[in-house]
Amino acid sequence: MRLTKFGHACVRLEDEGRRLVIDPGTYTEPESLDGADAILVSHEHEDHADVDQIAAACAANPDLIVHGPTGWADTVRGRLGDAVIGVSSGDDFEAAGFGVRAVGGRHAEIIDGLPGCPNLGYVVEGIYHPGDSLFVPEADVEVLLVPVSGPWLKHRDAIELMRAIRPSRAIPIHDSMLSDLGLANVDAWLEGEGGADYTRVAPGATVTVSS
Repeated sequence: MRLTKFGHACVRLEDEGRRLVIDPGTYTEPESLDGADAILVSHEHEDHADVDQIAAACAANPDLIVHGPTGWADTVRGRLGDAVIGVSSGDDFEAAGFGVRAVGGRHAEIIDGLPGCPNLGYVVEGIYHPGDSLFVPEADVEVLLVPVSGPWLKHRDAIELMRAIRPSRAIPIHDSMLSDLGLANVDAWLEGEGGADYTRVAPGATVTVSS
């Protein structure tokens, strides 16, 4: 399976002609959706779900399917029509031919219970994208897409998430708000303290994550 990192929190998984995109947001290059068969959206925030981009992709490919939290799916159905399918925590389903489990349920807190919106993480055949959460799934995780920056996150949170999940490999996401200096700093901490093979993947680059 090949993983391509795009801007901020977006990744694309490809294997034997299957193409699945997770969290294409407003900081994500439009080409992330070229030829996509399905999209997973973790939550409603625009840096994870650029509805304009997603609607354009659906118009270009009437077979494109978009999975996201049920409440969000209801709000965008007027734009996306039957392409969007609501998902709840604990659901097992297929997206672009990949086996997916939705986990978690709430966005990590910034302060005073905010933002308080639903957030689903997705475990896709051993690859875990938590969206904006620190939820630890019961499923085995081979590759953790670990958030490294955000108003709800500090270095310790990312390190503890890696230690709790104990993946074989960790790839940073949710990183657009960091300068080059900030990226180097967080990478040094997570590589040194996270307890997993930690590898930064440059935007647009592709790595093999499983055979």
